[in-house]
Amino acid sequence: MTFLNHNNNDASTASITMLGTGNAMCTRCYNTCFYLKTPAGGMLTDAGGGNGIFRQLHRAGIAIEDLHHLMVTHVHTDHIIGAIWLIRKISPMQHKGRFQGHFTIYCHREVKEALLTMCNLMIPAKIMRAVGDTIILREVDDGETLAVDDMQVTFFDIGSTKTLQYGWQAVLPDGRRVVCLGDEPYKPVAEQYARGADWLLHEAFCLYHDKDQFRPYEKHHSTALDVGMIAQELEVKNLLLYHTEDTHLATRAETYAAEAARHYSGHIAVPADLETVKL
Repeated sequence: MTFLNHNNNDASTASITMLGTGNAMCTRCYNTCFYLKTPAGGMLTDAGGGNGIFRQLHRAGIAIEDLHHLMVTHVHTDHIIGAIWLIRKISPMQHKGRFQGHFTIYCHREVKEALLTMCNLMIPAKIMRAVGDTIILREVDDGETLAVDDMQVTFFDIGSTKTLQYGWQAVLPDGRRVVCLGDEPYKPVAEQYARGADWLLHEAFCLYHDKDQFRPYEKHHSTALDVGMIAQELEVKNLLLYHTEDTHLATRAETYAAEAARHYSGHIAVPADLETVKL
């Protein structure tokens, strides 16, 4: 596995900085969210479960002033609550001239409704005035493609068994495809995006031999072994694993990669919080 230090990342290449890699109940790492950076911009996916998103962005060297695009996959607390804090932070920054341009949140209808409801309940009205003006909740449809800085991003329904959830495919400026499947196992409905992807981002809740302890299947999640089989069958070129348990962090990178490699012959990245992966 090859990682770049987030402070030394080559601005001319695309990369993913993992702000968090943990599942909803983790305490030793932040909830899964990450920043896809390209030469001309980037997009944050999810924001974790609280204002810890500010700390993670700061530690990763990502200025909030440079954060113009956020995609929220679904309404679960460990993915959506941090978005409320970003709205709370960015609106006054825009008003004071410290944040130039719009902040756009891409989401499906359930996320949009939930964000509006929670923000109206918890954020002062004067801050909420920016929503719909300089802070845009951009509802996207299944299969819709939009230009996000120098990427072409297609948003799609992953076929969640728990709640409506969207993933995305980003076509980078050089034509490579990066595909995010959210935090549930791959389903055939996403094959048109996942098959042959240059990078597939997939949750891996635990190791297969720990399945009785962590019960991933009851939680609609995968083991690293499962993901290796999926990636090999889909002929993806590179695999990135996230959304894990947090009791084996010291050995997670090596053991998860080794287990996935039992079936998958491509490159495997298992980044920790705040590690940056060059794409």
